[in-house]
Amino acid sequence: MAQVVCRCGVKRKSGYLYFVNKKGNCSRVQMARAGKRTSKKQETLHSCGIKRKKGYLYFVDKKGNVAMAKMNRGGRKRKRR
Repeated sequence: MAQVVCRCGVKRKSGYLYFVNKKGNCSRVQMARAGKRTSKKQETLHSCGIKRKKGYLYFVDKKGNVAMAKMNRGGRKRKRR
């Protein structure tokens, strides 16, 4: 299950992709659509300044808060040599 890291309360708007950028802030960018020109300029919505931990996925949840969840690493286990 996901754990809320920062309570941002971002209001979502259709046509945008919401994510946590490299600096750990909540951002959005316009989604690419067929036949439409889009700018790849990021808009920072909330300055969270999250320090990322290895093995966790950071995302903006349905309520507009930044959350983290442990990544499931699948695949077959390798034999030791």
